[in-house]
Amino acid sequence: MQLYDTARQGTHPLEAGPVVTLYSCGITPYDAAHLGHAYVYLIFDVLQRRLRDDGHDTRCVRNVTDVDDDILRKARELDVNYLDLAAQEMAIFERDMQLLNLVPCYSEPRATSAIPEILTLIGRLFERGLAYERDGWVYFEVAKFPRFGQVSHVADSAMARVSAEHGAWPEDPRKRDPLDFVLWQPSLADEPAWESRWGAGRPGWHIECSALAMRELGPTVDVHGGGRDLVFPHHECEAAQSEAVTGVGFVHHWLHVGLVGLDGTKMSKSLGNLVFVSELVARSEPAAVRLALLDQHYRQDWEWRDELLHLAQSRLATWRSSLVAGRPSNLIDEVRAALDDDLDTPGAIAAMDRAAHAGFSVGPAAALLGVTL
Repeated sequence: MQLYDTARQGTHPLEAGPVVTLYSCGITPYDAAHLGHAYVYLIFDVLQRRLRDDGHDTRCVRNVTDVDDDILRKARELDVNYLDLAAQEMAIFERDMQLLNLVPCYSEPRATSAIPEILTLIGRLFERGLAYERDGWVYFEVAKFPRFGQVSHVADSAMARVSAEHGAWPEDPRKRDPLDFVLWQPSLADEPAWESRWGAGRPGWHIECSALAMRELGPTVDVHGGGRDLVFPHHECEAAQSEAVTGVGFVHHWLHVGLVGLDGTKMSKSLGNLVFVSELVARSEPAAVRLALLDQHYRQDWEWRDELLHLAQSRLATWRSSLVAGRPSNLIDEVRAALDDDLDTPGAIAAMDRAAHAGFSVGPAAALLGVTL
């Protein structure tokens, strides 16, 4: 299998052993997960299915960020406990993932479950001279990690601006450098807090994923990724703090999925231009929703249009007709070849269309894509 690797900026073989470890950045459950989120997890699902088809065991971890600025702010607005809010939204999310026929994750750990591991990681960064504390705030000192930028390749001159666009505060007067990022911070009076040697507080966003990934999968992960908007600063910071502690490469293959838009703009909770899986399955069957999503190449940004759902439903009807009188063929090998070519799901679907119209059964190929006929 050949996959595009963000850090190496090219397509490379996925060199994996009998067990392939994967880590997919999960949701922050303060509001309903939209189609853009679902698309990321669907791509990881197809990757797992092909790896298993090829004889590998897969261990895919998808974390839950159940403590951070967003969920605490939303819980404050609704006057509810942040964990109750997380439980409510996770129930909706899990239902949507089941509707899309995603294979269950190996593990789905919550950030709040990893406080001991987080504190241990931060302590080890202090021991190595890469962390410092100011007024109960703890920061990673980017200047002491020369490889910072190795994942994203964002220009040094643009890093502060991009960080700010993703919620960081480069102008924080406590920082030695605008790019230094938060490892630990004091909690406000109405926020959850855990005791630490730097005072009561809570973890920063990036350290949560490092702690969970290494706890669940070890110091090096075969495939790690998420939406393209996570490349910088989130995954860049993850790699820096993880490798600073372990001294080994954090990720073999960085896989990032394109952004899904609506009406010319990326889907965003802040903008409210969202489409939800639950809305689509109310108008069509889940298999059609899954198929509509898979007809896009994972690395491209694309826009949701209702015509995609109509096309998928029509395609399903054609494929199902092939099951009745269709002849056997080598279609499954064509679909495998397409998936091995940087997860070319549109190419796989096109091969299945040709086979169905030529009178061949597409049943086994559809099963490989996780599409129920």
